[in-house]
Amino acid sequence: MSSVSRRHFVAAMIAALSLSVGPGLLAADSPPPGFIALFNGRDLAGWRGGDTFDHRRWLAMPEAERSATNGEWTADMRKHWRVENGELVNDGNGKYATTEKDYGDFELLVEYKTVPKADSGIYLRGCPQVQIWDSTEKEKFPLGADKGSGGLWNNSSGAPGKDPRMLADKAFGEWNSFRILMVGSRVSVWLNEKHVVDHAVLENYYDKNDTEHKANPRPVPAKGPIELQTHGGEIRWRNLFLREIGAEEANRILESHNAGGFQSVFNEKNFDGWSGPVNEYEVRDGAICCQKGKGGTIYTKDEFGDFVARLEFRLPPGGNNGLAIRYPGEGDTAYAGMCELQILDDDAPQYQGKLDPRQVCGSVYGMVAAHRGYLRPVGQWNFEEVRVKGSTIRVELNGSVITDADVADVKEFMAGHPHPGKDRPSGHFGFAGHNDPVCFRTIRIKRL
Repeated sequence: MSSVSRRHFVAAMIAALSLSVGPGLLAADSPPPGFIALFNGRDLAGWRGGDTFDHRRWLAMPEAERSATNGEWTADMRKHWRVENGELVNDGNGKYATTEKDYGDFELLVEYKTVPKADSGIYLRGCPQVQIWDSTEKEKFPLGADKGSGGLWNNSSGAPGKDPRMLADKAFGEWNSFRILMVGSRVSVWLNEKHVVDHAVLENYYDKNDTEHKANPRPVPAKGPIELQTHGGEIRWRNLFLREIGAEEANRILESHNAGGFQSVFNEKNFDGWSGPVNEYEVRDGAICCQKGKGGTIYTKDEFGDFVARLEFRLPPGGNNGLAIRYPGEGDTAYAGMCELQILDDDAPQYQGKLDPRQVCGSVYGMVAAHRGYLRPVGQWNFEEVRVKGSTIRVELNGSVITDADVADVKEFMAGHPHPGKDRPSGHFGFAGHNDPVCFRTIRIKRL
């Protein structure tokens, strides 16, 4: 897709999202085009029992233990959930109604109706939660109930999205409608067609108190179930519709947010403005691609100090490349520059059991490990944002922050190999090829 086509796609997508039909305007159990019904209006088919339980732990459980737990939780859930007049009804108790299927990026439409002092929420990929509560319950005003439903309540105090941007709840007895868009860890929420959360990161609740991970919390899982929480007070649900979002649309959504100030550093035609072994690379369909069996570091003629870079990359099976950050124009960028940010198909068979954590995709090569599990499948385009300010570097891959570090604090290096360039204040931006046909496109940089 050319840059012009991508811009048209973004414009059309934003228009479609802003004019999307709200669930309250749809016929009951009639999904809009592209959506599926999570609830069939007749029974609990497709739903199991769930709890506030880390989905990673759930998947890691021995199969027999997971099966037994699932049976126990589902039996409990069915005691407290029922279908009545085409509505999914919970009595305020029991395990949570949880989809049997896991979802990655999605758009979710939901209607709900509740009673005074009820408290509920929607878990996204098994993580709490888009909050639902009684906005008139004074006892919970200190917790934020007076601000209304729709916020990412389990986010840290003051974090974007924790509180809704406005009070949008309807009066008791009326149906409320949610529209929830989730790409990576980024969540946007519309309550009764009011935009109450805008592209905020949903924090991983489970890592906050986890001894192993609380110092460096992982993003929410790349996939997980939808859970309807029960937390006191009857709540009714209807018109639960979901649309899975593919890589191309997800990238355009990520690209469309906070897009001001970015300038393209690649004309999609040739290597004007670039230096280094450009003959080892080629321009293919508007993308820079390393030629198979070739490599070296190509880089912008311009230098950058503090900046944010946005780009897409596509990996072949086992593909290996890297982003050259503050590169001096010569030497191995991993050591001579501030760093090389790894671009790697780290799930490829040839790397299993052989990688240092500081070599996985998104890592500050040899210095800082990235969180794994957020790459798209081989052959799909990934969207990456890299923020470099002073000695800090932050990497957001497909909407999830996988690296957030200060290289000035790094004292231990992989294989004891020093990185003398890590404290460079400026340098070139580029790509460090390692013989594999890795491709890059939509390469834009904003100076800070």
